Amino acid sequence: MNIVINLLTGLIAFLHLYFLLLEMFLWTTPKGLKIFGNTLEKARMTKVLAANQGLYNGFLSAGLIFSLCSPSAEIAFQLKVFFLSCVLIAGIYGGFTVGKKILFIQAAPAALALILGLGQVIFP
Repeated sequence: MNIVINLLTGLIAFLHLYFLLLEMFLWTTPKGLKIFGNTLEKARMTKVLAANQGLYNGFLSAGLIFSLCSPSAEIAFQLKVFFLSCVLIAGIYGGFTVGKKILFIQAAPAALALILGLGQVIFP
């Protein structure tokens, strides 16, 4: 089960690195405009905000990657729970304030990883 949890955590970390790339560097490009449904004018006006958001996604990714690299199983678990919880909360908030799609792209994978991880502790 640890392998599944680590794979999910790695996938979520990769997704947040991708979000960083989109929000910090591709926000005003055709790809960024299409993904976020923005006009070029709106994207230009919100570029700094998007870059800031991308930076936060990078921090989430870094924390998840750090959880996968920790030599201590106990610390790795604690880091996973903390950062996956942050991703879940951000995904729920985004799902209600930005669009339901975020619930499936961001919140659902984090919830699944958390459920599997916590389930492993509660039901060893």
